[in-house]
Amino acid sequence: MNNSILVQDFIKQIWNNKMFDKLDHYLHTEFKDHSLPSTLPKNKEGTQKWIINTGLSFEHNTVIKHQVTESKSSIIKVRMNLKHIGVWRDIQPTGIELYTTGYRHFKFKDGKIIEHWALIDGQAIENQLRHTSHGCKIHE
Repeated sequence: MNNSILVQDFIKQIWNNKMFDKLDHYLHTEFKDHSLPSTLPKNKEGTQKWIINTGLSFEHNTVIKHQVTESKSSIIKVRMNLKHIGVWRDIQPTGIELYTTGYRHFKFKDGKIIEHWALIDGQAIENQLRHTSHGCKIHE
């Protein structure tokens, strides 16, 4: 499987469909996830916990909008379509459907993902949930 397809399948099978029994198919034994909160281990187990925990707050579907893949790395621009179903950043469930965008960067070794970084616009999620137009609040 080429690396472009590997990333596309990883997003579909793991992030969107939560088929965690397939994690070893995608992730190298030395996998490191640089995008996780400091409270989680930066490995396969931490990634799975993060997906499960965010799934408690949001039903989501990640769509790859753009992808650039070279021999050892791939960068994707994503749109995450979300429905707010659980508490997130102390915001009670609203049922609101919203979206955010971001980027994910993957590195490969031996035909599997060995490293992952992400930059997802969490502020856009909070702004939509709080019905604000921007993240800065100015008090007069």
